[in-house]
Amino acid sequence: MQRNEHSQFVQARTHVEVSPGESLRIVRELQELSQNHLADMTGIAQSTISAIENGRINLGVERAKILARALDCHPAVLVFPGWEIDDAA
Repeated sequence: MQRNEHSQFVQARTHVEVSPGESLRIVRELQELSQNHLADMTGIAQSTISAIENGRINLGVERAKILARALDCHPAVLVFPGWEIDDAA
């Protein structure tokens, strides 16, 4: 493992790809919110949130904006979970 001279942390060897639905689930669970609570906060049906998290329907930009506002994160965190600055080149 490579150690950065300026850091005590070791860079992870594995990069895990997550889908927008998985990203939604991760952010929601980190905030200890149930799907029902998030549904109440957003007006998006719990069944729709479940379907997004399980990859049965697409997140979509408009829903991402609503969910991101409720989760206090940028919509890109949900829509582009694997995007890195180096990918922009």
